[in-house]
Amino acid sequence: MARYATTDLHGCLRTFQFLIEQKLKLKPEDELFVLGDYVNKGPDSRGVLDYLMALQKHGFRVHCLRGNHDQELLDAARDLQHLTWASSTDRQLTLESFGVAHAKDIPQEYVSWLDALPHQLDVPGFSLVHAGYNFRLPPDRMRADWHSMLNIKQFTFDASRLQDRRLLHGHVPTPTAEVQRQARTQAQAISLDTGCVYRHNPELAHLAALELDSFELTLQRNIDGQYTIARR
Repeated sequence: MARYATTDLHGCLRTFQFLIEQKLKLKPEDELFVLGDYVNKGPDSRGVLDYLMALQKHGFRVHCLRGNHDQELLDAARDLQHLTWASSTDRQLTLESFGVAHAKDIPQEYVSWLDALPHQLDVPGFSLVHAGYNFRLPPDRMRADWHSMLNIKQFTFDASRLQDRRLLHGHVPTPTAEVQRQARTQAQAISLDTGCVYRHNPELAHLAALELDSFELTLQRNIDGQYTIARR
């Protein structure tokens, strides 16, 4: 059994499928942890959700966490107009993938799936979260600070707060060379967001999957074709 973690798919269905089926060759006895941000920015948000849901329905051990973009889509689907949701280009791509004109018309099965996503998960050797933790808070508050778990961009890691588990997270696009360094040195905190959706940025534009026991890092370049997104 292998254990893999990846993150920040952002609608890049073709790239994700190739990573899972051709690179990792995921088997039902393996475990796959996905650290959030399935939607927005990229070309096929609905397709990514369909694929993840299908893997789970077919018995694959796929564990999905909540990301800030997943929360934004969930809020938009609930018609919370006072909250910001992506850019106009992001919104259009996402809504087109669902075949709807308004977020409140996204089918309920997707809303329910997103609403059930946990914010964090502890597994042997690792704590998994989308963005990170505010390590300045007391331990009990740190593990209940949902906003930081989804949105924090900078933190000072403290292994004692996680019972000496390593931290795996995404959220902030990180050059592939730096993620390779973190995996090679088995860093205490590893960012797995290699900015797959930013296909114009050569230092990004990959999905990264870390094997949790060997620390082997697998990179897959974006193969999702043409879609509108700015260079980061």
